[in-house]
Amino acid sequence: MSDTKMPAIFDGHNDVLSKLYRAGGMAAAESFVAGRDGALDAAKAKAGGFAGGFFAVYIPSPFDFDAKFHEMTKAAYDMSLPEPIDWEDALPVAMTQAAVLFDLERRGALRVCRSVADIRAAMEAGVPAAIFHIEGAEAIDPDLHTLDVLYQAGLRSLGPVWSRTTIFGSGVPLRFPSDGNIGDGLTDLGLRLVARCGELGIMIDLSHLNEAGFWDVARHSTKPLVATHSNVHAICPHARNLTDAQLSAIRESDGMVGLNFAVAFLREDGRMLNDVPLEQMIRHLDALIDKVGEDRVGLGSDYDGAVMPEGLETVADLPKLREAMMRHGYDEALMTKLCHANWLRVLEKTWGS
Repeated sequence: MSDTKMPAIFDGHNDVLSKLYRAGGMAAAESFVAGRDGALDAAKAKAGGFAGGFFAVYIPSPFDFDAKFHEMTKAAYDMSLPEPIDWEDALPVAMTQAAVLFDLERRGALRVCRSVADIRAAMEAGVPAAIFHIEGAEAIDPDLHTLDVLYQAGLRSLGPVWSRTTIFGSGVPLRFPSDGNIGDGLTDLGLRLVARCGELGIMIDLSHLNEAGFWDVARHSTKPLVATHSNVHAICPHARNLTDAQLSAIRESDGMVGLNFAVAFLREDGRMLNDVPLEQMIRHLDALIDKVGEDRVGLGSDYDGAVMPEGLETVADLPKLREAMMRHGYDEALMTKLCHANWLRVLEKTWGS
């Protein structure tokens, strides 16, 4: 890892697999090792003290990302949910991205971790620890057979939805100002998915669920409530952010929230503009610590999936954030918790090892 004395960062969310998929899939995997024009690769991870995190498999919708981000620079916006994606169309995409993840492991660029012991061993060895995560469960069939197979392959974390409807539930649109009280919650299949994930030890990620879905998981899951990449609605009233009531439920479940670096979820005005000072990120961290406690807060960057604050565009820039956190007064023990220890704690509670 980096030679900095700062604690290594284990991160709640990145989208490098979908970026590599769009760049050519298996043929693009080498760029993670050789260096790529993106937020995360092997060299940037070493430079930034990036110890690993949740590597998301995400099925892209056919829309123009540049147009989406431009719309989100406005003072208010309400972007409709993309059309659902059928299982038959989603599965090949998910398999390709998972194959890229395992190819990166074969190249020695990371280790796919199935337990907290695996994560600790990878961190000790200085190899990025990767959790196989799915963001939006379109690739899971109604009988959940795909879920069982993917678990055997290493899947350990899953978000039932991205910002579009699945057979399992509804997500929140990119809407500002708004809360997440939009649409119905989990379907009967969604409740079955939550139950089966609990049996297997697959963490449920709440970050893209609407409020009804969030509360359905809270009522039916026996595991800690976790939002891998979400921020504070009281600071930034975006549909993607968490209300005080949701944060209280996460605290009561002994769960976890990862700070999302995406600028639209940090700024008070909800705009996708990158002139966001580090102090605004720390403001969210302070609020999260106040609402859920210092043992339940970490980082969930959304690198390679969103617009990042100026100066924090890649994982190589992470020392700047840690330096700002230390200047703010976070001591060594709190820094260790926020940078990685809290993620390991909640995963141990969820996975049981």
